[in-house]
Amino acid sequence: MKIGIFGTGAYGMALSSMIDKNCEITMWTKFEEEKSLLEKTRKNEKLLPNFSLDKRIKLTTSVKELIEDKDLLIIAIPAAFIESLAIDMKPYIKDNNILIASKGIEQESGLFLNEIIKKHLDTKNIGAISGPTFAVDLISEYPCGLSLAVESKHMEELIIDVFKNDTIKLRINNDVLGTEMCGAVKNVMAIAAGILGGLGANESTKAMFITEALYDIRKILNIIGADDRTILTYAGIGDLLLTCTSTKSRNYTFGKLLGENNTKEKADEYLKNTTVEGVYTLKSIYKSFNDKNISLPTINIIYDIVFNGKDSKELLSFLIDKE
Repeated sequence: MKIGIFGTGAYGMALSSMIDKNCEITMWTKFEEEKSLLEKTRKNEKLLPNFSLDKRIKLTTSVKELIEDKDLLIIAIPAAFIESLAIDMKPYIKDNNILIASKGIEQESGLFLNEIIKKHLDTKNIGAISGPTFAVDLISEYPCGLSLAVESKHMEELIIDVFKNDTIKLRINNDVLGTEMCGAVKNVMAIAAGILGGLGANESTKAMFITEALYDIRKILNIIGADDRTILTYAGIGDLLLTCTSTKSRNYTFGKLLGENNTKEKADEYLKNTTVEGVYTLKSIYKSFNDKNISLPTINIIYDIVFNGKDSKELLSFLIDKE
């Protein structure tokens, strides 16, 4: 099968390593310099040390070339750039199979990534893959689990064939919206978990927060009309546990800097140099639900700490006071 992957970041490269034995892969980057470097070295030591792209993988900066003759297109770029990519893809898309591996919500509109794709592209063949998987863990050859959300048997069978290997378990559901929401909002919750880590909170308090976060995400799933059982999947509790407990998470690390004493400047500097998806998702969720007069107290306090300078220690009393 022929696969096109939009994105040569850590996650895009890790996904390529999962499927390169089954498929003929072409990867896209917007930047000619990055393409030339990867063609020459097959490496990005900053993103994935000691990992090399398979020599058979082709690289391109042409959206048209990536799309042509592909059985499946995988999108693995930051959420903030999904809409501009979809606009560039539009002239070449006709009923293509598209799998979203990115996580987040569009800031201005509050649209989920599948909604952006449907808005701009002429296809109904859309799925989402999400779960507790850091890129560095995907390439480790230890078992990992992912939720695959699809709305057709055709897409399910195709993607199962593409990802068939000895280290990945796929759990299938048909809740694309809920799978996307879980993958996006857990990044916001990870910021709060990091804040608790920075404050020196004990393991019991952290477990308390994760439990409350599960309750809140389930509430959000109900509000948006998704299946609240999705919270029990790899995309739900699995990804929440991973991202809220690991310093490998950029969202957790950012939150930890906010929670530590006298490090607001360090947090701001980290944000300037690192893509922290949870910050963008936080803005989107806060705006979207406030516009609809829906109160989400956990989202509100995280927003106030991140953007309005509220004392991080207030998160501790909030956990006791919240209903």
